[in-house]
Amino acid sequence: MSRRAWLLMAGIAALWGSSYMFIKLALDDDLSAGAIVCLRAALGAAVLLPLALRAGAVAGLRGRARWLVLVALVQVVVPFLLITVGERHVATALAGILVAAAPLWTTLVAARFDHAEILRGWGAVGVVVGIVGVTLLFGVDLAGSADELLGGAMILAAALCYAIGPLLVKHRLAGVPAVGVAGAMMAVSALLTLPLLLAAPPPHAPSAGVAAGLVVLGAGSTGIAFLWYYTVIREVGPGRASIVAYLAPPFAVLYGTVFLDESLGLGAIAGIVLILAGSWLAVSARPPLRRVSRSAPSRSSAPAPARAR
Repeated sequence: MSRRAWLLMAGIAALWGSSYMFIKLALDDDLSAGAIVCLRAALGAAVLLPLALRAGAVAGLRGRARWLVLVALVQVVVPFLLITVGERHVATALAGILVAAAPLWTTLVAARFDHAEILRGWGAVGVVVGIVGVTLLFGVDLAGSADELLGGAMILAAALCYAIGPLLVKHRLAGVPAVGVAGAMMAVSALLTLPLLLAAPPPHAPSAGVAAGLVVLGAGSTGIAFLWYYTVIREVGPGRASIVAYLAPPFAVLYGTVFLDESLGLGAIAGIVLILAGSWLAVSARPPLRRVSRSAPSRSSAPAPARAR
């Protein structure tokens, strides 16, 4: 991958890794999961949609409204809600680690729906290693209570959504600029979750720290990060873009340890090593992305079928 792609993914990882901390702070301030997700999506849309409209990047979405709604549900609404509710029972560091299972889910899902994504050899070994890491997390570090196991399962399900979303973008929203996909997706997600905010509004005005955290969560971790993410998907494919899923956990661990005084058990440490090693093997074993001519029609200008998130 290019240096630009690596730099973008490092920025995404730093922003996404911080999101778990800001979610936890908002939950501690008595905000409901629906309110957090709606505000997060609305702030992301406020950053992205003007850019998309100014660039004329939403024109390619005409006639694809149902796919846009589906992508918004799979990539934003459902996983954001699952992670936010799950974090009521799971530490931020563990949430970030479990989301790192996304590349493993991608490999398993793509093997059924995108033959270009099938892995063999070391890539298949990486999937097995990563699954062992997730199992270790559940068997050792999340064995404390049923609530912890449920919270971990919800976050793992969110990782599955994160695996499916980019594949939908690749095949159903091909040719739409990254800022158009991200901006429209966040606007739709904000509208879909607005009833949840109205049903459970914040009981009081958030503190200055929580309000600042929500701004970073929405404008940065959701708005800017998703724009960068879809830019990377266009450049290197969804499989290689999924590498960000295991760049983010170290940031989540760092933020949780430094700012929230969280600690990790031996199971979490062993689990993250296996998940990251397995994900690295799964992604690095992908064949090079086949480039598509710029003169090709917009439908074929999506990332070529190759190794993806």
